[in-house]
Amino acid sequence: MKGRTKKRVAELIAFNLFRIMSASIVLVLFSILAFIVVRGIGVISWDFISKMPEEGMTKGGIWPAIVGTMCLVAGSMLFAFPVGVLSGIYINEFVKDNWFKRFVKLMTNNLAGVPSIVFGLFGMSLFVNTLGFGDSIIAGSLTLGLLALPVIIRTTEESLKSIDKYHREGSYALGATKIQTIRRVVLPLAMPNIITGFILSIGRVSGETAPILFTVAAYFLPKLPSSMFDQVMALPYHLYVLSTSGTDMEASRNMAYGTALVLILIVLILNLLANFTRRFLNKKIKQ
Repeated sequence: MKGRTKKRVAELIAFNLFRIMSASIVLVLFSILAFIVVRGIGVISWDFISKMPEEGMTKGGIWPAIVGTMCLVAGSMLFAFPVGVLSGIYINEFVKDNWFKRFVKLMTNNLAGVPSIVFGLFGMSLFVNTLGFGDSIIAGSLTLGLLALPVIIRTTEESLKSIDKYHREGSYALGATKIQTIRRVVLPLAMPNIITGFILSIGRVSGETAPILFTVAAYFLPKLPSSMFDQVMALPYHLYVLSTSGTDMEASRNMAYGTALVLILIVLILNLLANFTRRFLNKKIKQ
């Protein structure tokens, strides 16, 4: 009886500890959100969202930064998502379990741990200087795409690995080739989980400052881009500039809180759209 009582007490303590830790994480998250909302909600208006910045960014709006951020997120995902999914399919479905596969997975994990500023320096050296793209949307998008690749590759690999082998065997029994099995059976079943990697990647690239600092971001550019070789403003760098500006600190600080709130809302909207897509795919599979 004493042994059972000790186990139950230990279990109760452990569960309560887990609950407290989970509640603490949620509390920290809501504290950050509440801080940004309270400070930034007074700045948000239609003019703030739709107008060009004026007078050293202490007045006007942040429309060019919003457009620039959306261009960079879209461009990076157009590169990273297909390349990452195809790489994950190749690693899981075609490469045998040998030293080469283990080496590729190790390098992918290491790539995920590389600081973002290193990606920025690499992007500046390769895309801006060597390939001659200059400070442009394409250079920034490709750099952010490289940053997102490891997450998408590993998520795709794990998603494919979770699909029961009987789905593959049933497809082969019906005469389907390996490519047909992957395209028509395995990939549709894994796609809802692959979208999770897509969501995580959007959240990461939309808030990065260091990579775009070296490849695309402009300090003050009150106009919209006309091609993928144009330089643009971006919300993360715009937020950094406003926070460190030495002119009219009060106005800059208020605009910084408003910019941070807009950035959070954009990421939230993109995540909700991706989650809606994932749920739609899940329902389609169950039908």
